[in-house]
Amino acid sequence: MWEYTEKVKKLFLQPKNTGEIENPDAVGEIGSLICGDALKLTLKIDRKTDRIIDAKFQTFGCASAIASSSALTELIKGKTVDEALKVTNKDIAEYLGGLPREKMHCSVMGQEALEAAVADYRGEARPEADEGEMVCKCFGVTDQKIRRAIKENGLRTVEDITNFTKAGGGCGECIPRIADILLEVSGVKAASPKKAMTNIKKIAMIQEVIEKEIRPRLQADGGDIELIDVQGNRVIIALRGMCTECKMSGITIGDINKTLKELISDELVVEAQ
Repeated sequence: MWEYTEKVKKLFLQPKNTGEIENPDAVGEIGSLICGDALKLTLKIDRKTDRIIDAKFQTFGCASAIASSSALTELIKGKTVDEALKVTNKDIAEYLGGLPREKMHCSVMGQEALEAAVADYRGEARPEADEGEMVCKCFGVTDQKIRRAIKENGLRTVEDITNFTKAGGGCGECIPRIADILLEVSGVKAASPKKAMTNIKKIAMIQEVIEKEIRPRLQADGGDIELIDVQGNRVIIALRGMCTECKMSGITIGDINKTLKELISDELVVEAQ
């Protein structure tokens, strides 16, 4: 389970500045529902002073995405546009008292939405995030975005790049290219990049195996399964439906464990909640 600060929990459960400003002076949209995270930021700006009067957001994402978006709006309200542009993803994370390393891409998404909104306000071209070589096709991440994340956050591993940009978190085919970029930018040679499996990829693979291989078998007998959490190699599940009272549930869990080991990794261990 992700370890969230009290500030993250509070802004997730009681987010500030949600919604959309009517007739906004600036709109910044980032991400894609296809990729799993999306954020729309709307701003009301006093054009005489360039000061941000109001900021609202709409997001499709996790608790960290909601908390990060809420934090961003709180950080930029009252600032001039130039002052707001100095807000970084680090500032967003610090406002929240920190984010799980695996969720830092949510703070980056906030920073990019702000930059897109300011570009819209100024009638400028969108920042370079979408320019350059497409490296990760699963999440639409370019080499420019990866290079910037490495420089601004001092990233030293491929896993960290995935945590901050999501690049490499899908099929993983781009991981060798990410390792090359890491070497070019920071001089750090990634260890065995072809064998790396990020946590995002691991979770995605577990969900896919559950949906395609395990759930249909359980539902055929009136049961079901829910993925509760993935902690390292521990896969925590809950049996649902007829499986909850089945005297053979121990055998069922053993079969699930065997399937995940065979199809994903022999290191996985399934535990029932």
